[in-house]
Amino acid sequence: MFEGLEPRPGLCHGRRMAKRTPMAGGFFLMAAILIGAVWGVSIGNPVKGLLIGTAIGIGIAVAVWFIDRAKAGR
Repeated sequence: MFEGLEPRPGLCHGRRMAKRTPMAGGFFLMAAILIGAVWGVSIGNPVKGLLIGTAIGIGIAVAVWFIDRAKAGR
């Protein structure tokens, strides 16, 4: 039914694709936002906590991304 859709068979499903296991930084982003929200509520300013938590989470997620790219380059 869907024959001929892939220009080169095995392009996406080759051995190189199967070996790569990227790290995930989304958990750190989510955790930092939740921790920031709880901290913000405890100090009486939830928006400040959300913003600080989001900034810290983005920083950690970007760091994880850079570390993963460096490992992939080896």
